[in-house]
Amino acid sequence: MSDSLGDIDPARHRVIPQPGERPPAGIENAGDGLAEPVAPSAVGDHGLVDLHTGVLALLEHSTLCFSARDVLSVLGRKGHGKFEGEVVTDQFDHGFNGRLPGRRVKHRMKRNWLKMDEKAGWMLRVETGINDPEGFRVRRRVRRRGRRRTEWVPLRKSVASLFRSREVAQQSNARYLNALAQVDDPTPGLRGLDTFTTRKHPAQGRTVKAFNPVARPDAQLFVALMSGEHAVHGFANRDLRAKLAGHLREDPKQQSAQISRLLHRLHVYGLVAKIPRSRRWRVTAFGHRVMGASVRLRQLHFPAFYAEAA
Repeated sequence: MSDSLGDIDPARHRVIPQPGERPPAGIENAGDGLAEPVAPSAVGDHGLVDLHTGVLALLEHSTLCFSARDVLSVLGRKGHGKFEGEVVTDQFDHGFNGRLPGRRVKHRMKRNWLKMDEKAGWMLRVETGINDPEGFRVRRRVRRRGRRRTEWVPLRKSVASLFRSREVAQQSNARYLNALAQVDDPTPGLRGLDTFTTRKHPAQGRTVKAFNPVARPDAQLFVALMSGEHAVHGFANRDLRAKLAGHLREDPKQQSAQISRLLHRLHVYGLVAKIPRSRRWRVTAFGHRVMGASVRLRQLHFPAFYAEAA
């Protein structure tokens, strides 16, 4: 028996997309269990990329960081010296013989297993399969020495024990997802990076040039914008001219126009916002996160990664 995470709909659906066709977001038949439908918010311009990126981090963590004792704990078993069997974790990329491309990681304990797989960025599924139920326990009425008693006894593969098999599978799924909850989701950061490194096409006006998070001119601009003296009252055109004087043209009028174009560019990408009824600007919360991360990337992380790759 296998059980997938989430509320189970009695109606089963089977989605067989044609080659090159995107299947609809919904429930897909998953053998003995049903997969959870993709959330509507995850399907869109960035939905498939976001799900695929997050799944890669989850698969890497579950493959490299889950020990045999961890797998036993997730499946509700205790690791002890009398345990006879193997606990194996393997990862597999599928997408051959007409199947949807994807990846899966499976943790096996004897004939029972726990797996997580994704299908081409459209669906993420966690599933527990119980083929050897005697490794688990169920509380039921039994006869001992001629008397009826309630005890924890080995689970049997029978219709009467299906409720307990379902409980074990659901609890294993929940423990597994709780263990994976510590994995950081890179999706918000990558989405923010894509936002200000992609050219903007406003409805009116010219195309706005994107920013380069590791380029020297953009990094110097970000440092000037996030200066602590601008935190309370914001900044004006002349404040940036004073901080970027060595990187601007010599004519003061051309300097003012150059800064105005920079402010327009920053405003289009949501990094700065105009203070009402004034000529001053302030850095937005999104701007603080993106520009701070860009400065740290250039000054700290890129040199370290460059040295490691040498």
